[in-house]
Amino acid sequence: MAFPSIPFLILIISLQIPSLIASSPRVQNPELVVQEVHEKLNASRRKLGFLSCNTGNPIDDCWRCDPNWEKNRQKLADCAIGFGKNAVGGRDGKIYVVTDSGDDDPVTPKPGTLRYAVIQDEPLWIIFARDMVIQLKEELIMNSFKTIDGRGASVHIAGGPCITIQYVTNIIIHWD
Repeated sequence: MAFPSIPFLILIISLQIPSLIASSPRVQNPELVVQEVHEKLNASRRKLGFLSCNTGNPIDDCWRCDPNWEKNRQKLADCAIGFGKNAVGGRDGKIYVVTDSGDDDPVTPKPGTLRYAVIQDEPLWIIFARDMVIQLKEELIMNSFKTIDGRGASVHIAGGPCITIQYVTNIIIHWD
């Protein structure tokens, strides 16, 4: 299954173990979160006629106006809105570059692959060296504190299993 071919796709998720969500005092009022998202969307759209770098999407507006965004990729973690606005993803970790589109060994993946990156225990900001199509052999199970940043490359995860984000925290996935 390929990522949708829309101008942008952002999925910012801050997941907690279900039992913690129910008892956590940090659970936000859904109506207030939706109201905040709508306010930011409307504000972003109002700026479309005035600033050339604005897109109408407050998340993209947050980073696109920086001509050096590729050198400051991790600023994206501070751009989130909604329920995932506190997700840090791999912001505090190293940048990992996916250089190999293969997925030949799901049990012991090769360094350079996306699978190798997402199973690491440390926080990672994952980017792609070039355009690529990644055909997964098995579902891709994420570990916490990861960002998959597809900006600047045409990357498709297609023709096979999908990404599983379950029982983890601080995951950011952004496609341009």
